[in-house]
Amino acid sequence: MDRVGQKDFSFIQPKWIKLSTSIKLSTFANKTTMLTLGKGHFRPNTKLLDLLNRNFTLLLFLEHFGIDFHLGNLTVRQICQEQGINQAAFIAIGNLYNGILPEAEDPSIISGVETIIRFLRSSHLFYRNDKYPEIMEYLATLYEHHNSKDVILLEQFFKDYFQEVLEHLDYEEKVAFPYFHSLIETDEALSKEHYSASDYREHHTDIETKLEDLKNLMLKHIKIEGDLTIKRKFLNSLFGLEFDLKIHSMIEELILLPLVEKLEKQKLNE
Repeated sequence: MDRVGQKDFSFIQPKWIKLSTSIKLSTFANKTTMLTLGKGHFRPNTKLLDLLNRNFTLLLFLEHFGIDFHLGNLTVRQICQEQGINQAAFIAIGNLYNGILPEAEDPSIISGVETIIRFLRSSHLFYRNDKYPEIMEYLATLYEHHNSKDVILLEQFFKDYFQEVLEHLDYEEKVAFPYFHSLIETDEALSKEHYSASDYREHHTDIETKLEDLKNLMLKHIKIEGDLTIKRKFLNSLFGLEFDLKIHSMIEELILLPLVEKLEKQKLNE
Protein backbone atom coordinates (compact mmCIF):
# COMPACT_ATOMS: atom_id res chain seq x y z
CA MET A 1 0.00 0.00 0.00
CA ASP A 2 1.24 3.55 -0.74
CA ARG A 3 0.87 6.64 1.48
CA VAL A 4 -2.77 7.32 0.46
CA GLY A 5 -3.81 3.75 1.07
CA GLN A 6 -3.84 2.71 -2.57
CA LYS A 7 -2.02 -0.18 -4.14
CA ASP A 8 0.78 0.52 -6.58
CA PHE A 9 0.09 -1.32 -9.83
CA SER A 10 3.01 0.25 -11.71
CA PHE A 11 4.66 -3.15 -11.95
CA ILE A 12 2.06 -4.21 -14.53
CA GLN A 13 2.36 -1.01 -16.56
CA PRO A 14 3.05 -1.86 -20.22
CA LYS A 15 6.69 -1.41 -21.17
CA TRP A 16 5.81 0.87 -24.07
CA ILE A 17 4.21 3.37 -21.65
CA LYS A 18 7.35 3.48 -19.52
CA LEU A 19 9.51 3.86 -22.58
CA SER A 20 7.33 6.59 -24.04
CA THR A 21 8.00 8.85 -21.06
CA SER A 22 11.68 8.85 -21.88
CA ILE A 23 11.32 9.46 -25.62
CA LYS A 24 12.40 12.96 -26.54
CA LEU A 25 10.34 15.16 -28.80
CA SER A 26 13.27 15.19 -31.19
CA THR A 27 12.49 11.56 -32.02
CA PHE A 28 9.05 12.49 -33.31
CA ALA A 29 10.55 15.47 -35.10
CA ASN A 30 12.93 13.12 -36.88
CA LYS A 31 10.05 10.86 -37.91
CA THR A 32 8.13 13.84 -39.23
CA THR A 33 11.19 14.85 -41.21
CA MET A 34 11.33 11.37 -42.72
CA LEU A 35 7.71 11.66 -43.82
CA THR A 36 8.28 15.01 -45.49
CA LEU A 37 11.63 14.32 -47.14
CA GLY A 38 11.83 15.05 -50.85
CA LYS A 39 11.84 12.14 -53.24
CA GLY A 40 15.41 12.87 -54.22
CA HIS A 41 17.30 13.42 -57.44
CA PHE A 42 18.42 10.61 -59.70
CA ARG A 43 22.20 10.82 -59.85
CA PRO A 44 24.76 8.30 -61.17
CA ASN A 45 25.92 7.22 -57.71
CA THR A 46 22.48 7.17 -56.08
CA LYS A 47 21.26 3.76 -54.98
CA LEU A 48 18.02 2.90 -56.74
CA LEU A 49 16.64 1.22 -53.63
CA ASP A 50 16.96 4.51 -51.72
CA LEU A 51 14.99 6.29 -54.43
CA LEU A 52 12.34 3.56 -54.51
CA ASN A 53 11.86 3.70 -50.74
CA ARG A 54 11.06 7.40 -51.09
CA ASN A 55 8.73 7.02 -54.06
CA PHE A 56 6.89 3.74 -54.70
CA THR A 57 5.64 4.94 -58.12
CA LEU A 58 9.17 4.18 -59.33
CA LEU A 59 8.09 0.53 -59.42
CA LEU A 60 6.21 1.37 -62.62
CA PHE A 61 9.21 3.35 -63.91
CA LEU A 62 11.39 0.27 -63.40
CA GLU A 63 8.82 -2.00 -65.03
CA HIS A 64 8.68 0.22 -68.12
CA PHE A 65 12.45 -0.27 -68.42
CA GLY A 66 12.16 -4.02 -67.81
CA ILE A 67 14.26 -3.78 -64.65
CA ASP A 68 13.68 -6.38 -61.93
CA PHE A 69 12.70 -5.04 -58.51
CA HIS A 70 15.49 -6.97 -56.76
CA LEU A 71 17.82 -3.97 -56.72
CA GLY A 72 20.25 -4.79 -53.94
CA ASN A 73 22.73 -1.95 -53.54
CA LEU A 74 23.01 -1.16 -57.23
CA THR A 75 23.44 2.48 -58.19
CA VAL A 76 21.87 4.26 -61.12
CA ARG A 77 25.13 3.99 -63.04
CA GLN A 78 25.46 0.25 -62.37
CA ILE A 79 21.87 -0.50 -63.39
CA CYS A 80 22.27 1.43 -66.64
CA GLN A 81 25.52 -0.34 -67.47
CA GLU A 82 24.02 -3.72 -66.62
CA GLN A 83 20.85 -3.14 -68.66
CA GLY A 84 22.40 -1.25 -71.58
CA ILE A 85 20.33 1.88 -70.88
CA ASN A 86 21.41 5.41 -71.76
CA GLN A 87 22.19 6.87 -68.34
CA ALA A 88 21.28 10.46 -69.15
CA ALA A 89 17.85 9.42 -70.47
CA PHE A 90 17.27 7.14 -67.49
CA ILE A 91 18.07 9.96 -65.06
CA ALA A 92 15.92 12.51 -66.91
CA ILE A 93 12.87 10.21 -66.94
CA GLY A 94 13.41 9.07 -63.35
CA ASN A 95 13.55 12.65 -62.15
CA LEU A 96 10.19 13.35 -63.81
CA TYR A 97 8.67 10.57 -61.71
CA ASN A 98 10.11 12.38 -58.69
CA GLY A 99 8.58 15.69 -59.77
CA ILE A 100 11.88 17.16 -60.98
CA LEU A 101 12.02 18.79 -64.41
CA PRO A 102 15.02 18.23 -66.69
CA GLU A 103 18.06 20.26 -65.65
CA ALA A 104 20.95 21.39 -67.83
CA GLU A 105 21.08 18.90 -70.66
CA ASP A 106 23.66 16.14 -70.50
CA PRO A 107 25.25 15.99 -74.01
CA SER A 108 25.23 12.20 -73.88
CA ILE A 109 21.43 12.15 -73.89
CA ILE A 110 21.49 12.78 -77.65
CA SER A 111 22.26 9.07 -78.04
CA GLY A 112 19.38 8.16 -75.74
CA VAL A 113 16.53 8.49 -78.23
CA GLU A 114 16.28 4.69 -78.57
CA THR A 115 16.15 4.33 -74.79
CA ILE A 116 13.34 6.88 -74.56
CA ILE A 117 11.31 5.28 -77.35
CA ARG A 118 11.73 1.85 -75.77
CA PHE A 119 10.40 3.24 -72.50
CA LEU A 120 7.41 4.86 -74.22
CA ARG A 121 6.57 1.69 -76.16
CA SER A 122 6.57 -0.25 -72.90
CA SER A 123 4.22 2.30 -71.34
CA HIS A 124 1.89 1.87 -74.33
CA LEU A 125 1.62 -1.84 -73.55
CA PHE A 126 0.90 -0.98 -69.92
CA TYR A 127 -2.02 1.27 -70.90
CA ARG A 128 -3.46 -1.25 -73.35
CA ASN A 129 -2.93 -4.51 -71.49
CA ASP A 130 -2.98 -3.49 -67.85
CA LYS A 131 -4.82 -0.27 -67.01
CA TYR A 132 -7.67 -0.52 -69.53
CA PRO A 133 -8.74 -4.07 -68.54
CA GLU A 134 -8.30 -3.21 -64.86
CA ILE A 135 -10.54 -0.13 -64.98
CA MET A 136 -13.14 -1.92 -67.12
CA GLU A 137 -13.24 -4.75 -64.59
CA TYR A 138 -13.99 -2.32 -61.76
CA LEU A 139 -16.76 -0.73 -63.81
CA ALA A 140 -18.21 -4.15 -64.60
CA THR A 141 -18.24 -4.98 -60.88
CA LEU A 142 -20.01 -1.70 -60.09
CA TYR A 143 -22.60 -2.40 -62.78
CA GLU A 144 -23.12 -5.92 -61.48
CA HIS A 145 -23.87 -4.53 -58.02
CA HIS A 146 -25.95 -1.53 -59.06
CA ASN A 147 -27.17 -1.98 -62.65
CA SER A 148 -27.67 1.77 -62.96
CA LYS A 149 -27.57 4.28 -65.81
CA ASP A 150 -24.89 6.18 -63.94
CA VAL A 151 -22.47 3.26 -64.13
CA ILE A 152 -23.29 2.83 -67.83
CA LEU A 153 -22.46 6.53 -68.31
CA LEU A 154 -19.11 6.10 -66.57
CA GLU A 155 -18.30 3.06 -68.67
CA GLN A 156 -19.23 4.74 -71.97
CA PHE A 157 -17.25 7.86 -71.06
CA PHE A 158 -14.17 5.79 -70.30
CA LYS A 159 -14.52 3.69 -73.45
CA ASP A 160 -14.80 6.82 -75.61
CA TYR A 161 -11.86 8.40 -73.83
CA PHE A 162 -9.67 5.34 -74.16
CA GLN A 163 -10.44 5.13 -77.86
CA GLU A 164 -8.80 8.56 -78.17
CA VAL A 165 -5.85 7.26 -76.17
CA LEU A 166 -5.49 4.29 -78.53
CA GLU A 167 -5.56 6.58 -81.58
CA HIS A 168 -2.81 8.68 -80.00
CA LEU A 169 -0.71 5.59 -79.24
CA ASP A 170 -1.26 4.18 -82.74
CA TYR A 171 -0.10 7.46 -84.28
CA GLU A 172 3.08 7.35 -82.24
CA GLU A 173 3.71 3.69 -83.05
CA LYS A 174 3.02 3.94 -86.79
CA VAL A 175 4.14 7.46 -87.68
CA ALA A 176 6.21 9.29 -85.08
CA PHE A 177 8.44 6.54 -83.66
CA PRO A 178 9.44 5.10 -87.07
CA TYR A 179 10.43 8.61 -88.15
CA PHE A 180 12.46 9.15 -84.98
CA HIS A 181 14.19 5.82 -85.57
CA SER A 182 15.04 6.83 -89.14
CA LEU A 183 16.86 9.93 -87.89
CA ILE A 184 19.19 7.68 -85.93
CA GLU A 185 19.59 4.81 -88.35
CA THR A 186 20.16 6.63 -91.66
CA ASP A 187 22.77 9.16 -92.71
CA GLU A 188 20.58 10.74 -95.37
CA ALA A 189 20.01 14.48 -95.23
CA LEU A 190 16.49 15.74 -94.63
CA SER A 191 14.42 17.94 -96.88
CA LYS A 192 12.37 20.76 -95.40
CA GLU A 193 9.21 19.15 -96.78
CA HIS A 194 9.86 15.98 -94.79
CA TYR A 195 7.71 14.91 -91.86
CA SER A 196 9.19 16.59 -88.79
CA ALA A 197 9.01 17.05 -85.04
CA SER A 198 6.89 20.15 -85.60
CA ASP A 199 4.26 17.97 -87.32
CA TYR A 200 4.27 15.75 -84.28
CA ARG A 201 3.90 18.76 -81.95
CA GLU A 202 0.83 19.89 -83.86
CA HIS A 203 -0.70 16.42 -83.61
CA HIS A 204 0.32 15.89 -80.00
CA THR A 205 -2.44 16.27 -77.39
CA ASP A 206 -2.47 15.93 -73.64
CA ILE A 207 -4.37 12.65 -73.57
CA GLU A 208 -4.59 12.66 -69.79
CA THR A 209 -6.69 15.84 -69.45
CA LYS A 210 -10.10 14.21 -70.07
CA LEU A 211 -9.49 11.86 -67.16
CA GLU A 212 -10.14 14.87 -64.95
CA ASP A 213 -13.72 14.97 -66.30
CA LEU A 214 -14.19 11.26 -65.65
CA LYS A 215 -12.95 11.60 -62.07
CA ASN A 216 -15.25 14.57 -61.53
CA LEU A 217 -18.22 12.55 -62.74
CA MET A 218 -17.53 10.08 -59.94
CA LEU A 219 -16.50 12.57 -57.27
CA LYS A 220 -18.94 15.42 -57.91
CA HIS A 221 -21.94 14.38 -59.95
CA ILE A 222 -22.65 10.65 -59.75
CA LYS A 223 -23.48 9.10 -56.40
CA ILE A 224 -23.27 5.34 -56.12
CA GLU A 225 -24.16 4.11 -52.66
CA GLY A 226 -21.86 1.67 -50.88
CA ASP A 227 -19.10 -0.38 -52.52
CA LEU A 228 -16.42 1.91 -51.12
CA THR A 229 -13.70 -0.66 -51.73
CA ILE A 230 -14.48 -1.05 -55.43
CA LYS A 231 -14.93 2.70 -55.87
CA ARG A 232 -11.62 3.34 -54.16
CA LYS A 233 -9.85 0.82 -56.38
CA PHE A 234 -11.51 2.32 -59.46
CA LEU A 235 -10.44 5.86 -58.51
CA ASN A 236 -6.95 4.73 -57.52
CA SER A 237 -6.61 3.16 -60.95
CA LEU A 238 -7.80 6.37 -62.65
CA PHE A 239 -5.39 8.49 -60.63
CA GLY A 240 -2.57 6.07 -61.44
CA LEU A 241 -3.35 6.14 -65.15
CA GLU A 242 -3.59 9.93 -65.13
CA PHE A 243 -0.23 10.25 -63.36
CA ASP A 244 1.59 7.96 -65.77
CA LEU A 245 0.00 9.60 -68.82
CA LYS A 246 1.19 12.99 -67.55
CA ILE A 247 4.72 11.62 -67.22
CA HIS A 248 4.36 10.12 -70.70
CA SER A 249 3.45 13.52 -72.18
CA MET A 250 6.25 15.29 -70.30
CA ILE A 251 8.82 12.78 -71.57
CA GLU A 252 7.73 13.54 -75.11
CA GLU A 253 7.45 17.32 -74.73
CA LEU A 254 10.46 18.02 -72.50
CA ILE A 255 12.95 15.30 -73.43
CA LEU A 256 12.21 13.43 -76.67
CA LEU A 257 11.05 16.23 -78.98
CA PRO A 258 13.93 18.62 -78.15
CA LEU A 259 16.34 15.77 -78.95
CA VAL A 260 14.57 14.98 -82.23
CA GLU A 261 14.68 18.67 -83.20
CA LYS A 262 18.44 18.70 -82.59
CA LEU A 263 18.87 15.64 -84.75
CA GLU A 264 16.81 17.27 -87.48
CA LYS A 265 18.99 20.38 -87.45
CA GLN A 266 22.07 18.22 -87.76
CA LYS A 267 20.56 16.39 -90.74
CA LEU A 268 19.42 19.61 -92.45
CA ASN A 269 22.91 21.09 -92.13
CA GLU A 270 24.63 18.06 -93.67
